[in-house]
Amino acid sequence: MRIRPMAGAARTNTLGMLLAWDEQAGHWARTRGRGAVAMHEFICFGLKQAAACLFGGSMVLLLALSWAFYPPDAALARYDFLTLAALAIQCVLIASRLETIEEAKVILLFHGVGTAMEIFKTSMGSWIYPEPSLLRIGGVPLFSGFMYASVGSYIARAWRLFDFRFTRHPPLAATAWLAVAIYLNFFAHHFLPDMRYVLFAAVALMFGRTWVYFRIRQVHRRMPLLLGFVLVALFIWFAENIGTFTAAWRYPIQHHGWRMVPLSKLGAWFLLMIISYVMVGAVARPTEHRENGRS
Repeated sequence: MRIRPMAGAARTNTLGMLLAWDEQAGHWARTRGRGAVAMHEFICFGLKQAAACLFGGSMVLLLALSWAFYPPDAALARYDFLTLAALAIQCVLIASRLETIEEAKVILLFHGVGTAMEIFKTSMGSWIYPEPSLLRIGGVPLFSGFMYASVGSYIARAWRLFDFRFTRHPPLAATAWLAVAIYLNFFAHHFLPDMRYVLFAAVALMFGRTWVYFRIRQVHRRMPLLLGFVLVALFIWFAENIGTFTAAWRYPIQHHGWRMVPLSKLGAWFLLMIISYVMVGAVARPTEHRENGRS
């Protein structure tokens, strides 16, 4: 099962208009020199990134708006509202064909993986959800799984929108074992020595020579895949700071008032993002980059 671009029949009139505008803007930029071409491509890059972040960005926006405006005495708890809103967003994205069924399956799978870890972590006191709710498992409201799913959603959508290609990508079986080791360490480090630095080294060794090629318009650009991992983890860390600021969840150091999430959490998100990448890769299947018809 592979994540494929939408077929021609699925392309809406809106998408056709956007493609026509892009073509016109590209023609205008080419007549005005390399600077204009670079600016046009940068804008296209930003728009594709925004499209890839659609689900995750919507969740972060919901956290902020519900924190600022949701009535504290409402019959429906804020956490339950967030769960139902996340489901509604998911349904709208699928119905409007902004998200494929394959991407939705990845999101559902990562929701389950994230929720299982949340149940364990909250029982160990790693963080808490301070508000009441009905739609929860133990101390974990169900909307929390959608926050993990946002990571999988972004990677799956970016993979499709930017038409990812790779050189020297490690075998899927090896990446799967790495993801299993990372996931187990999130549980085991409470009882055994924390192996995260060994896992960091394993990630660097496995992906250190891998380049990802991404297509903004016609031409594929490239960057080290490890750099891409770090950048995604950094933006997740920023989003987590927004989440804790809006009191969606709190770490022990934030019980008496909000403080920035420690930078040490950046490493945890980096490893968790590797799990998400591997799960998406198992569905999308990394494609070898080719130049002039050759690998």
